[in-house]
Order: sequence, then C-alpha cells, then structure tokens
Amino acid sequence: MAYNFDKIIDRRGTGTVKYEMLKGMFGREDLIPLWVADMDFETPPFIMDALRRRLEHPVLGYTVEPADYWQTVATWIEEHHQWKVETEWMTYIPGIVKGIGMVVNVFVAPDEKVIIQPPVYHPFRLTPLGNHREVVYNPLVEHEDGSYSMDFENLEKVCDEKCRVLILSNPHNPAGIVWDRETLVRLAAFCSKHHLLVVSDEIHCDMALFGNKHVPFASVSEEAAQCSITFGAPSKTFNIAGVVSSWAVVPNKEIRKKFFGWLEANEQNAPHLFAPIATMAALKEGEKWRQEMVHYIEGNVELVERYCKKYIPQVKPLRPQASYLVWLDCRGLGLTQKELNDLFINKAHLALNDGETFGKEGRGFMRLNVGESRIILQKALEQLRKAIELN
Repeated sequence: MAYNFDKIIDRRGTGTVKYEMLKGMFGREDLIPLWVADMDFETPPFIMDALRRRLEHPVLGYTVEPADYWQTVATWIEEHHQWKVETEWMTYIPGIVKGIGMVVNVFVAPDEKVIIQPPVYHPFRLTPLGNHREVVYNPLVEHEDGSYSMDFENLEKVCDEKCRVLILSNPHNPAGIVWDRETLVRLAAFCSKHHLLVVSDEIHCDMALFGNKHVPFASVSEEAAQCSITFGAPSKTFNIAGVVSSWAVVPNKEIRKKFFGWLEANEQNAPHLFAPIATMAALKEGEKWRQEMVHYIEGNVELVERYCKKYIPQVKPLRPQASYLVWLDCRGLGLTQKELNDLFINKAHLALNDGETFGKEGRGFMRLNVGESRIILQKALEQLRKAIELN
C-alpha cells in the first residue's frame, strides 16, 4: 500500500471534537475515542498540498467558484455511481445537517411533519424538532440475522396529509446498509404518490465495502429524480470534515428553484475559500487513496468480527455494507442501556456512541467507529474484553 493507515496520529490539542469533548460527553478524558464520525488517519497528502499551495498566496480575500468545480463533482458521481448529474442541478451547502435544517424551513410549514426511519443518525430527529416540526417515525424492521429492511406497511399507516419530507440515510447510519435498487424504487413510488420530498443523505456513498455497490436514490427512477434532494460531500471519505464542503443535487426544476433561491438569498450557497480546493484535490487525485482506505477499513471490520466471535460472543457486530461505522448488538450482555454505557465508559475506558441516541430501536446497541489505526482498535477490543470478564 502506498499510504500508511497504521500511523498513530496525536490529535489532542487541535480542537478536535473527538478528544476535546470527552469530558463533557462522557464525564472523563481517559478514554479511547471511537465515536465521532471522522477518521484518525492522516488527511491525504494531495489535499494538504493543495491547501498549502493556496496558503502561499498572502491574501485570503473573497473568491469565486473554480470554473471546473461542479464538473469535477459531476464526473466523480457518474464514474463511481453511474448517475449522470447536470452541473446546473448542483450547489454548495454549508454542511449536510445544516442542509436538512434549510430544507425543513423551506419546504415544511410549522404545522407539517417530517418522516424518519430509526434507528438512524440522530440529527434527522433533532434538526426538525429543533425547528419546531413534528417528527413521524417509520422504524426499520430488524431481522433475525441482525439485518434491516424498510417497513412499507407501517409507512403507509403513519404518513398523512401533513407529512412533507422523508429523510433517507443512504447508505444507512448507523447500520451501514447499502439500500438495494428495488427498495429505493418502491420508496420513490410511495413518496411520489404521497407528494413527499425525499432528502437523501449520501455522505457515506464512496465507502461501500466488501463488494457492495451504492445506488443513488435519485438515479433509480424518474419518480425518484423528481421528488428528491440528494446531499453529498467528500468529507467522510477523505477525512476532511473540518473543511465544510457539502453539496446538494436537485434534478427537479421547481424544487431547485425554490431551494436554490432560498440558499442564494441567504448567501448559503457560496463555498468558503478552501472547500473547492479540498474537494477538487480529493476527487481528481484521491481514487488510489480511497481504495486503500476502504481496504484497510474492511480489515478493521474483519478484526472486530473475529475478535467478538472468539472472545466476546455476547457482542454481535453487524457487518457494514458501507462506511467505517459498526453497529454493535450488545443485548447478549443482558445490561440496561445505563449499565451498558457504564461498562464501555467507566470499565472498558472506551467512548462509543450510545445506541439509544439513534432512537429507542437502538437500545442495547453501541456504534463503533473503526476509522482508526489497527493497533488502537485491537487495544480497544482487549479493554472491552477485560471489562466484560470482570463485570
């Protein structure tokens, strides 16, 4: 491999959320942080070099988008996901969670509703609620093997005339599901029939694992294209979350006019100086790095699977089809959620995401970030094993 993912990076003192918020979130600092969804790998050198080159110029003034910015993004999407995106469909947004908040405010009246599919990334719930919109729950169905599917019968029951938006996690966070084309076609048909706008968060799309293939929601049918806003970013894949570089893709002209018009009126569509630079470096030069990173993540997932099976069979990891997030089923430990958190934090000295954060359907689960040096991950698993043995 050309890149070294075993290298241990000390991120303390850099203002990073993963470390600086340990005390506030978990009550102590002596923890291995395996929670926030960024990786502890070095940001790729070609991105750092591009940023350094720009910093050699002594003026950091107002800038415009590079001429080939959106064509670079469109080419990446078509080459990797076989979805032909027109550049006029695309715009910058200042973060995907912010984008969800913007959609809620533009398309959902105060007395209208947003549908989510828990267990799911918690801002899908918190952002509409924080904007005083009602959230409607369409929980995923959990199967005996730990996998999930959408519950269309329940969706039919909970969706009423006040529902305006459905937020889709594709690939799914925290379960790592790559939704299949058939499911997405069915969802698009339902949402089109019920006049629901689908916001498809596809930020993990470039991290499909173990031969799985991401399918963009808007690519599966004309119905899907015409009822959707797709959010994406290079931030997860290339470990540049601190360089806010997200985008929205909106094929429908009327939806685009309304959403882009609001963004432009509030100057939310103008990328900061470094977003295009980092994005274009990533997408033009990053394929080899991406492939090696994905391969390393697959090895980390396999390590977790082997270790749990051999030493802590009470903990069952669901193999992610995409992303570096592993959904751990800890129900075999027979603990309450409070006891489970105490085990991980105060006995194993590990900081993971509490499964219940993703909805009551996540009770008994923890979310593990394996975007980490294998040495650190091995150490974390050993600490968990010892804590369970002593518990």
